[in-house]
Amino acid sequence: MPGDDGPGMRQFVLLLLPALVGLAGASGWLAAAEERDDTATGAVPARSVKAKPATQTCLSSGDLREAVAEKRVVEPVAAIRAARAAVPRADIVRANLCRRDEVLVYMLTALRKDGQFVHVMVDARSGQVSGQW
Repeated sequence: MPGDDGPGMRQFVLLLLPALVGLAGASGWLAAAEERDDTATGAVPARSVKAKPATQTCLSSGDLREAVAEKRVVEPVAAIRAARAAVPRADIVRANLCRRDEVLVYMLTALRKDGQFVHVMVDARSGQVSGQW
């Protein structure tokens, strides 16, 4: 499938599309992942620094289709490619299009071959990776 832009990739995206949105509790996975990482590394959690927490809500599948059709965001396959480039040889197991502080981002979870999860944030307008943890 890598490098395949043909029907196989489109079919993969269509199969992944329902998982992009509508997963119960998906809006809180970013904050939970950040908190877990901070706790594991001994870092001070963001909320104790009095920083304004990022507000995040994930879009419905209909809103995702509308945003792609109106060319407000790159297609999901572009976000998947960017995440794959950022985390080579990993499987993308979850993806959502979310509004984070009024900016649209794809939030993707990759499962590395060593069993570790890596979270990747892709700017939905440019298709560029904007964060990874």
